[in-house]
Amino acid sequence: MQPHIRAIIAASAHALVTGKKVAGLYDHLAARHLKIAAEARGGHLQGFDGDRASKFGGTLPELQDIGAGAQIHMEMEDGGVRGYDRSTSSHFNAKVDDALVRLYDHADGAWFSFTVQVAP
Repeated sequence: MQPHIRAIIAASAHALVTGKKVAGLYDHLAARHLKIAAEARGGHLQGFDGDRASKFGGTLPELQDIGAGAQIHMEMEDGGVRGYDRSTSSHFNAKVDDALVRLYDHADGAWFSFTVQVAP
């Protein structure tokens, strides 16, 4: 799975699970802050990836990354989300714990962590 798709999933998962607006992410693997924002209302999500100047969003279970044309199937589960990135044929699971999102990318067989900056 591409790193920007993991970031979109992490921001989306946090917004959907907590109902809070995401104002940014810190990608622990890349050791850098990402300009990414997301907001959810019910099952509807809208977001913006400022690093790529690209919108993303949709209504569960289907989300789309407009800039890359990627389709993401995402379903809520207890304390997180699970789904499938159609662009890379990758399954994922993400768990939300306060300001931390841990995402497991089945294609890479690895965990990825993101710290979320919540909008005031």
